[in-house]
Amino acid sequence: MTNRHTRILEALSRTQRIEVTALADMLDVSQVTVRKDLDQLEGQRLIRREHGYACIDLTDDVENRMAYHYDTKKRIAQAAAQTVEDGETVMIESGSCCALLAEEIANTLRDVTIVTNSVFIANHIRYAPYTKVILLGGYYQSESQVTVGPMTRKCGEVFLSDKFFIGANGFSECFGFTGKDHMRAQTIRDLAEQARQILVLTESEKFSRQGVVSLVRTENLTAVYTDNNIPQDIEAFLQEKDVEVHKVPEHVEM
Repeated sequence: MTNRHTRILEALSRTQRIEVTALADMLDVSQVTVRKDLDQLEGQRLIRREHGYACIDLTDDVENRMAYHYDTKKRIAQAAAQTVEDGETVMIESGSCCALLAEEIANTLRDVTIVTNSVFIANHIRYAPYTKVILLGGYYQSESQVTVGPMTRKCGEVFLSDKFFIGANGFSECFGFTGKDHMRAQTIRDLAEQARQILVLTESEKFSRQGVVSLVRTENLTAVYTDNNIPQDIEAFLQEKDVEVHKVPEHVEM
């Protein structure tokens, strides 16, 4: 992905819809060049095209959520990927930051085995030549493209992972990181039992929300990867619980 692609996604994450002419002015390139860029982004299903416009669709679909605050999520993923070494086995749950993490691992490391319940992630990195992907079976949730339930737990029991990377929809000091789907949350808790370390990847805006069900309690966490707008009181709370907090810049001047 080029620097122009990243700037387009960042602009769309702020406005959700922008004219091709405005993008050309912003990037200081021709409209023909912008249209070629948009064709590539639409081919990756990160945006959609309308007549004279580029748009972003903020639904629960992982592909659409990847485009929202793409640059920040990419830096979070890159920071988390630095904890992984060649030859390791890691578990990765679904989510836009986690999908970008899997992509980063696939592009920069060798002989890493990724165990996942995310059909999207398995498909997203399917052409990676040096990464092994193990897709866990189970009940398929089509919107989030994950497998959940007792079968997923049973499949996951045979794997011991060095690290388990998860996303989150919210946070509570009482309940830790939270989600909005009870079956998916239970699957995360089940898979966490097979991991030596649990690491959360999430943007700082999620700390102002609270989901309906607990994913993982703070005392069970190893580290959190987020951006530098995490509220100071929450950062201090996590550090008091011996959770490492790694922050990346939310915005980078281009």
